[in-house]
Amino acid sequence: MSTNTVPGTAGGTHVAGAPLTTKVTEEIVPSLLRNAIDDRIVRVRPTSTPVDQISRCLGSRSCSSMTVEYYSVDAREACDTLDRKRLPGTITRSDIGNFTIELEVTNSRIFAPTDTIMLPDVLVDGTPLTAYVAYISGDILTVYVLNEPTGDSLSLPQMDKGTKIVRMGRAATELDVQTGQYQALPHKRSNNCQIFKVQVEQSTLQKIAGKEVDWNFSDQEEAAIIDMRLGMEKNFLFGTRARITSLSGNEHVYLTGGIWNQTKQSIDVNINSLNENSLLDLCARVFTGNNGSKKRILMGGTGLILALNKLQFSRAVLGDQSLTRWGIRFREIVSNFGTLYVVHSEIFDMCGHYNDGFILDPDYVTKYCHIPFSKERIDLRRAGDRNTDAIVLTEASCIVLRHPDVHFRLIGSLDDTAVDTPDTGNDSSTDAPI
Repeated sequence: MSTNTVPGTAGGTHVAGAPLTTKVTEEIVPSLLRNAIDDRIVRVRPTSTPVDQISRCLGSRSCSSMTVEYYSVDAREACDTLDRKRLPGTITRSDIGNFTIELEVTNSRIFAPTDTIMLPDVLVDGTPLTAYVAYISGDILTVYVLNEPTGDSLSLPQMDKGTKIVRMGRAATELDVQTGQYQALPHKRSNNCQIFKVQVEQSTLQKIAGKEVDWNFSDQEEAAIIDMRLGMEKNFLFGTRARITSLSGNEHVYLTGGIWNQTKQSIDVNINSLNENSLLDLCARVFTGNNGSKKRILMGGTGLILALNKLQFSRAVLGDQSLTRWGIRFREIVSNFGTLYVVHSEIFDMCGHYNDGFILDPDYVTKYCHIPFSKERIDLRRAGDRNTDAIVLTEASCIVLRHPDVHFRLIGSLDDTAVDTPDTGNDSSTDAPI
């Protein structure tokens, strides 16, 4: 019986001339049945594997090779500093009526002509100095001061080296059609898909034997999925990206890199001195300056989660709410900066991160699958190996962080002394302790 496929009016596909079978479905919409498998998998102990759970609920992208190359882009820097002290003095209007000064900055590449800037720590008549960028030559900005005085002269205070400069919006003239060009070039990164496997077998005698409880092959399969997902979670969190040669010497083994090593952002957290104020400082650090979402996930080991649960909250930070999302029950920490969904992960304890945590922005996480989660039956009986029923569960996948600056490692310590955190990733930027 031949099967005819007919395109629908809105992009769908219709099958004519034969019943709809799984084979036809897999050929036309391969992700449909795989999504059903994922729907079943996510019901198996979701809280134990939050990274794997969330990535499955968000959906995955297929990739054609074991090595995934992807692009991530971050935001242009919003602030710079003066690279040279400027002594106090009085300036007069130029021929075109503007107060013009030159500022030597650390990184002039983040500025463009027609930008407006503000120096919040430099006060002119009680208000922060604001200016308009007219020209850029090397690291010198020629700017028009916008703090308008009443006369033809303007007194400026001393501006020390390291003074903060905030890049603001652009200002065009009435006849301007074009403006300074700005393009964001993404940074190319890569990760490996790792082939995760588990095999489940049951002998024929075991299958037909009487049992005190209804324990069957599906129960063993579920137990195997639990163990498989726990292993995948450890790799997705703390794995090291690598490619090695197998024992046979003629095959490659691909290892996936964990998200812990994909971000360059680290924050030290003093567990013993954690309080509402330091938690508020943490929220301010996480939710500002990186263009991430206002709702992020905090996964942590027992030490960190225990310290968070001991806090007494007031109106500044609310921590007594809970919600269930992606099949996981979270505790909410709500601040004016953003909301953290907090969940305990024993994987951190197992992997030596008892006091540590990870803040994940689910809007910038992507899972790639080279081999989607699948189940294959192996006929060991016919092959003459063993008189058993056997299945092999397989998935080749990896998780990548797009826009790495919105994700944070939390490094927990048990004293009030700031210590440098060793770099465990490709890049590291450790801030002062919270």
